[in-house]
Amino acid sequence: QVQLVESGGGLVQAAGSLRLSCAASGLTFNIGAIGWFRQALGKEREFVGGISGSGRTAQYADSVKARFSISRDNTKNTVYLQMNSLKPEDTAVYYCAATFSRPIQTNRDAYHYWGQGTQVIVSA
Repeated sequence: QVQLVESGGGLVQAAGSLRLSCAASGLTFNIGAIGWFRQALGKEREFVGGISGSGRTAQYADSVKARFSISRDNTKNTVYLQMNSLKPEDTAVYYCAATFSRPIQTNRDAYHYWGQGTQVIVSA
């Protein structure tokens, strides 16, 4: 089993920044890619970005490209989502998820473990 815990959410003004963390514990040697997803009130959970198992490749949704970046420290079993130039439409609960697949997966059904989520609110 793998446990994922997100942290770093909060309230921020538009154009501000936040850094989310996703800490993994348990049988982490099996973990491949890590994805970040978000779910706004009344909307489907959507892919935000992901990082490969090696940490060498990252992929982003068009809506966050050039504003968000993902990094990974495998020595700490932690993945980070740096969010800059935040907009009110980025308001959502953000989840990290882990898959056994090494390449990044954009489909949420490909992920085996999920964190509990952390709320991000961006005020105008």
